Amino acid sequence: MRKSIFILLVFISNAVLAQKIVTGAEQLKYYLPLIKDKRVALVVNQTAVIGQVHLVDTLQKLKVDIKKIFAPEHGFRGDNEAGAKISTSIDKKTGLKVISLYGKNFKPSVQDLSDVDIVIFDIQDVGARFYTFISTLHYVMQACAENKKTVIILDRPNPNGYYIDGPILDTAFKSFVGMHPVPVVHGMTIAEYAQMINGEHWLGDNLWCKIILLKVTGYDHNTLYPLPVKPSPNLPTSQSVYLYPSLCFFEGTDVSVGRGTDKPFQQIGRPNFADGRIKFIPKVIPGISDAPLYKNQICSGFDLTNFCDSYIVTSKRLYLYWLQGFYEKSTDKTKFFNNYFDKLAGTDQLRKQIIAGKSIEEIQKSWDEGLKKYKLMRKKYLLYKDFE
Repeated sequence: MRKSIFILLVFISNAVLAQKIVTGAEQLKYYLPLIKDKRVALVVNQTAVIGQVHLVDTLQKLKVDIKKIFAPEHGFRGDNEAGAKISTSIDKKTGLKVISLYGKNFKPSVQDLSDVDIVIFDIQDVGARFYTFISTLHYVMQACAENKKTVIILDRPNPNGYYIDGPILDTAFKSFVGMHPVPVVHGMTIAEYAQMINGEHWLGDNLWCKIILLKVTGYDHNTLYPLPVKPSPNLPTSQSVYLYPSLCFFEGTDVSVGRGTDKPFQQIGRPNFADGRIKFIPKVIPGISDAPLYKNQICSGFDLTNFCDSYIVTSKRLYLYWLQGFYEKSTDKTKFFNNYFDKLAGTDQLRKQIIAGKSIEEIQKSWDEGLKKYKLMRKKYLLYKDFE
């Protein structure tokens, strides 16, 4: 890695509450001196908290010169459903201008950064390639590299950072739900991922973003971290966060993942599914699910909450048997997959393997070579002790 990366590592004695997790945002004494007398922009959402207080409120109280907020998917307050385009606005509580990075533009413009010296990035990720906050990270870093701005990344634990799995993205299928050649479950925190974006030269045009990283203390990649704030409207529980990497594939099919119910990403089903054990009816829930699949229709399927606790967390693998099973039981297999599936998978191979009747074991084995190469690359950028 180039020496121009300045990593602010915070070391603590092993005697100091090793199990106590302290996020980057909580370590004000280390980054306040870096932003003193600087013009600051923040890339944040509702997860950027210090205890119960939002980072923006804390910094405003400390008289930090905040010029604007950049908001990712779901918005600054995290109250917009997935895919909803967000408009630039003024936040009523703080009076700050909020510029959307999930609407007309994904990337801060030259004008957006003209009155800014430093950009602070503090968003809780969930560790899946198709969760778009790492794509927002990419574009923020790219814009800051182009405009010679520094990015301070306040790191947070990755709740799915305890394993790596899934197909490596084929760049022919690159999109905002998958920008880099990494597996579905990449096993990195935001700060580690930022190092990889720089180190693998993914910003393009020989760009290099100056980043300052605030590590989490008390965390390593064996840690299971229950999120204190839900990261997006449809991931309301730890179970939904753990199930998300396996269930998000269904967003590219004719199967509901429970959007519009009280258990999104914890139950799956569709109308007239004979093998279902439970029933649910997706409804419109403003700000959470405005147009759920199978709105007001009775869906039959499965509640996976208990399965998550008993298997998903311990297996350390994506669970594809549901996907395979629903496809095999489909009455019209030509309509099972939609055009979104290959973008989520990052390849067309998974869809083709399922159609061809490949076993789950064969599918997973086909990932081995790519995962082996990825794991070697990933090691260069780790900031925390890796899982065993």
